[in-house]
Amino acid sequence: MSDRRAAGPGDATPARGSAGRGQGGAARGPAGGPERRQERGSARPPAPEAEPVAPPDLRLVPAALASWGVAVAALTAGWGAAAVLVAVAVVALAVAVRRRGAGSGASRASGWRAVVIATGGCAAAVGLVAGLGAFTVASHPLRPATGTGTSARLDLVLTADPQPVRSSVPGAGRVVVRGELLGGQVGAGVTWRAGGRVVLLAPADGWATLLPGQVVSARGRLAPPDRADLTVAVLQVRGPPRAVGPVPTAQRVAGDLRGGLRDAARTVLAEDPAGLLPGLVVGDTSGISAGLADDFRTAGLTHLTAVSGTNVAIVCGAVLLLARLGRLGPRTAALLAALALVGFVILARPSPSVLRAGVMGGITVLALAVGRRRSVVPALCAAVIVLLLVDPGLATDPGFALSVLATGALVLLAPGVVARLRARGLPVGIAEALAVPVAAHVATAPVIAGLSGEVSLVAVVANLLAAPVIAPVTVLGVLAAAVAPGRTAAAHVLVWLAGPGVSWLVWVARRCAAVPGATFAWPGGAAGALALAAVVVLVAAALRWRRLRAVVAAVLVGTLLVIVPTRVVPPGWPPEKWVMVACDVGQGDGLVLATGEPGRAVLVDAGPDAGAIDGCLTRLGVRSLALVVLTHLHADHVGGLAGALSGRSVGGVALGPARDPGDTLVQVMGRSAAARAPLVALGRGTVLRWPGLALEVLGPVRPTVHVDGEDGTAVNDTSVVLRAHTPVGRVLLPGDAERSSQSALLGSGADLHAEILKVPHHGSRSSLPMFLTAVHAALALVSVGRGNTYGHPNPGILGLLARSGALVRRTDESGDLAVVVSPEPRGGPAVVARGDPRPDPRRR
Repeated sequence: MSDRRAAGPGDATPARGSAGRGQGGAARGPAGGPERRQERGSARPPAPEAEPVAPPDLRLVPAALASWGVAVAALTAGWGAAAVLVAVAVVALAVAVRRRGAGSGASRASGWRAVVIATGGCAAAVGLVAGLGAFTVASHPLRPATGTGTSARLDLVLTADPQPVRSSVPGAGRVVVRGELLGGQVGAGVTWRAGGRVVLLAPADGWATLLPGQVVSARGRLAPPDRADLTVAVLQVRGPPRAVGPVPTAQRVAGDLRGGLRDAARTVLAEDPAGLLPGLVVGDTSGISAGLADDFRTAGLTHLTAVSGTNVAIVCGAVLLLARLGRLGPRTAALLAALALVGFVILARPSPSVLRAGVMGGITVLALAVGRRRSVVPALCAAVIVLLLVDPGLATDPGFALSVLATGALVLLAPGVVARLRARGLPVGIAEALAVPVAAHVATAPVIAGLSGEVSLVAVVANLLAAPVIAPVTVLGVLAAAVAPGRTAAAHVLVWLAGPGVSWLVWVARRCAAVPGATFAWPGGAAGALALAAVVVLVAAALRWRRLRAVVAAVLVGTLLVIVPTRVVPPGWPPEKWVMVACDVGQGDGLVLATGEPGRAVLVDAGPDAGAIDGCLTRLGVRSLALVVLTHLHADHVGGLAGALSGRSVGGVALGPARDPGDTLVQVMGRSAAARAPLVALGRGTVLRWPGLALEVLGPVRPTVHVDGEDGTAVNDTSVVLRAHTPVGRVLLPGDAERSSQSALLGSGADLHAEILKVPHHGSRSSLPMFLTAVHAALALVSVGRGNTYGHPNPGILGLLARSGALVRRTDESGDLAVVVSPEPRGGPAVVARGDPRPDPRRR
């Protein structure tokens, strides 16, 4: 017995310690020194437990943060501030170098001096580069002319794909074009040659099809940039590009591959999945509808449609997995992963954002491949410093911040969460599936809140539901793009295989966005981001102390007890015997008229967002739409049509005489056909009847088939004007009719009297006072988005309605508004508010 004990690892003497380890001591137990030794005399091996997470190497973190801070100061405060910070960094560097050379000191002090040296050196280098960039922008020959609106001709080379500008007033469309200046001419002055970044706001026609690397010439009016990112000027362009140069070979190849993926998706998949697949794979969001984009934003899934380090990590990770299955050596596997990385960068177009994603994704692959998370944090910090040296403008780029935070969460937060979950008995697969989206959301939530002015309450759940399909959809999509130019049939098969996963993501986004109270307002900007970051840090710190966990849990439970009854399950909604509901769809219109048949209604306009109108109809229990009337073809009235039609039987989609804007009409026709809903033409004098409801068409008095699609007023004046006869009285629904259409109605002698008025054009000042008072309404409903940028509703219009005796209620203040029969003996209309008004989506 004593011999066996003497041979055990617990009784090894100090004199034999090193020899024992060299002669196979590790075979008798795990290596790692004193912390793994058993108690003396214990023969039982330690119980299996979760693998401990090695502490990360954080010595380069101060250098990365200091470099980032100096770059932000240079871009926002100017080159003078950068010069001061560079001087401070140089002094700190000199002092640390001098002390390091003067004496030995303790090892810990020596380590801190090394950190100070690295921090000072990196901050000085990045500050110098960023300061020079800020000085170059401030002294650029274009800069003085940006504040005067001077016309100019600019020669530039495109650095990114043109990005569409989202607007609630569709027309021919506009795009944002980013490029690097080659030269130009301001006014009638002398032609000059100088570099610098420039942003063009141009019409989509002629500009949307350009590719990065092409040289173009543009003429327009100069304006100052609205973001501190080393952009010299903004040029507002009206005409097509001039002197368009050839497409570089790499960009042409990428264009062919991306086009093949788009064509295959449109051939095989339905509209929303077909538009989403290229966005998931290569960041091509041109086919994503505005409604689906809003749903992804509300659900916290927007990051999936931007090329990020996750895309790169999935592609390279798939290559490494195949290499491991093929028993290839590490060098061969690394070479194949590098080739896959280069190929994906070409496919996604080697723009600065894609190159940034390549760097971040490469770091993630390094973490997964070598299994040395301790070395990944220094690699991430080094990547941040190098990227800032190459492009200081990234310091204020939200995409850069999100990439760094998401990558950092993957290598810093996720392993600890996985270890804790495994210690509580969860399998490793489930633990990782839970940990990765939670860590990424927690790390990026402050930046997203600062950008959007709201916090998503469903983002973690949405990301958990989406996570299982992201990798297979990405890999199948990349393969489909690679074979599409030469093997169309094979591309169709691969896209078909990816179809269920893409459809699942659309379903998740729609359902999560439709959850009542899915988001709540939060202060925007840097202050809001810092405030939420502080909340996250405080909660995380509190959860580390057992005594405070109960307090945090109590606060969360109390908050849920307040929020859930009032935001998620409002008592008494929908109210009994509701007759009409003005849905809170943000900045737009969506009005539901009840018929005498339970679950069946008539919808007048569908708002801008599919999720908002779908959620409103779902809350009302509407399973069938007898008719959908689209008053006119503006996005804030038809953008949510897909959500209204989804999962409901539809009798038809009704339109007025107007057929412009044409691109919106094409979308309406496509979505109606997909829902097998026939198109119905409405004209003045038409009367439609259902049990408990009748609609008469009063206008437009002077119908016009074609108008200028870019003239918002002209399109508004094509609005179908309806009067509904309901159990609570008459309801006048004038759409967005403005002065010209209203004047024609007044001149026609039509009876405009109604107990309820849906105020035209969201309460804008474009209404005639005589028209509003001619209705003699007792109740005026304003459908408008909270925080909209149009100044709706106009205070003068609201005052006029109030003085005429109307009770004015607004969706931006009260959320959904239901009209019911008044409980008073005289009857008449009464209004019930649901609460929880929906914020208007931020538009660039």
